[in-house]
Amino acid sequence: MATCDEDAKKAYADFEKKIKRTIYIDHLSPQVTSSVIKAALAQCANVVDVEFIVNYTIPYDIPSAALVELDDEIQVKAALGLMNDFPFIIGGMPRPVRATCAKPEMFRERPPRPGMKKEFRWVKQEDGKEYEGMKKLRVLAKRQEVENMALIKNQMEEEKELAKQQQELLDANYKKYDMLENVVQNGNMKSLAHHYGVGLADEF
Repeated sequence: MATCDEDAKKAYADFEKKIKRTIYIDHLSPQVTSSVIKAALAQCANVVDVEFIVNYTIPYDIPSAALVELDDEIQVKAALGLMNDFPFIIGGMPRPVRATCAKPEMFRERPPRPGMKKEFRWVKQEDGKEYEGMKKLRVLAKRQEVENMALIKNQMEEEKELAKQQQELLDANYKKYDMLENVVQNGNMKSLAHHYGVGLADEF
């Protein structure tokens, strides 16, 4: 019968294997879904699971990064090579995403490392330098939160404009192909070919 220590070691060993077959992707568009990521990596890897990383510093529920688990380490290398050499495509448009190997601290749920003791304590004013250091970190975190919010708002506006441009492009292409189909169906192909000086196959 396995002991608690053996169970903990096995759980962490399984976690380490999961890390090796997982990639971290950031700079994602708010329009990205699990299906988009699976479709983008389908040519080189099988996506087992997608876990979007929640950004608690903003009041918007939008993805900005994700942990993507693949079948094995070989697929991880192939996916990293693909995403670093070619643009990530969403709705026919390239996106400047980044992909790297996952690290343990990126996972929201992870087993404790065997033999490691967790030590937590509150920093008080009488702790001197540590307390002052924490105050500075707090101010810095608030400043970064404000800057992050401004960037997110700007990104959302850009995404909205990009989506509008993509829709206009799709509508224009649809009208073009619809017009060509009507020309063919109405028998106006010969007159159109003669107008532009293009020969048709049945004329030869």
